[in-house]
Amino acid sequence: MIQRIQSLYLLIAAILTGGLFFPDLAKISGSAGNFALRFYGIVSTGGSETEIIVPLIALALLLVATFCSLFFSIFLYRKRLLQIRLSGINIGLLIGLFGMIIYLGHQVGKKWEMPCTFSFTVVFPIIALILVYLAIRAIGKDEALIRSVDRLR
Repeated sequence: MIQRIQSLYLLIAAILTGGLFFPDLAKISGSAGNFALRFYGIVSTGGSETEIIVPLIALALLLVATFCSLFFSIFLYRKRLLQIRLSGINIGLLIGLFGMIIYLGHQVGKKWEMPCTFSFTVVFPIIALILVYLAIRAIGKDEALIRSVDRLR
């Protein structure tokens, strides 16, 4: 299973998406204080205790759904057409995840009139999207190879 290159692509994409659970996605700082955009909400980072200012349930659910579907699609290596379909859904989820992170960072920065600086982890969904696309191409090549061998029998 893991010796297939597409499984490796999907595994790396799942690891990158899972990496969004831990760091700050963006930092918003100004005269009102220091805040951070995390996957579960916007938190205040000025004091010793972090408190959730704005909960972001939609972002958390989208991130969990993306990670779970990427992880689940790794184990569909015997059902290649279903794996291609699920990977197509993953591409849509990754685009939505990236768009939501950028949108929320800019909207919060504009609403609070503070600059928003994104961390390097924001590019993880884009890298994962490229890897899922490469996995789809590799799965398609496997499927074409198997169909051509079946045709010869």
